[in-house]
Amino acid sequence: MSSILDRRAFLGAMTLGSLMAPSAAGARGLVEFPHGFEPGRVVVSTRQRMLFFVQGDGTAIRYPVAVGMPGKQWFGTRTIDGKHYRPAWSPPAEVRRAKPSLPDVIPGGAPDNPMGAGALTIAPGEYAIHGTSPSMRASIGRYASFGCIRMLDEDVLDLMARVRIPSWITVVA
Repeated sequence: MSSILDRRAFLGAMTLGSLMAPSAAGARGLVEFPHGFEPGRVVVSTRQRMLFFVQGDGTAIRYPVAVGMPGKQWFGTRTIDGKHYRPAWSPPAEVRRAKPSLPDVIPGGAPDNPMGAGALTIAPGEYAIHGTSPSMRASIGRYASFGCIRMLDEDVLDLMARVRIPSWITVVA
């Protein structure tokens, strides 16, 4: 896949995306993004398993991500309302039901903390764009979360430096 996306290719990929994980061509990078979103908007293509940070000059920074497993995905526009470095994590009720052995809280910075290096919280709800623990890096590019958008730690830190609070996130198929 070329790093240059025209409107038709992008919209087609959003509706007809493959199930393959992104290749090296899917690594973080600057891509053309002439889609009419305002600068600073975060756009996630679930099928592409890519997050785009809109620059406003017809380009976006593209990041590979893990997205919700089938049945755990959400779509639409919400607000990014918080920025947290090395946050502690308490499993939401849905995660606790699926994995009852999890502790009540995993401290920030702990190697098994699924939030990784940082998190951008999304309102309303219990979702976030967040880093990942070292053991979960292989999940990037897959349908792997309970609805959160999971990134490599180095990518979430790069994105966090760019995003202003509050900002908008739009998640599309």
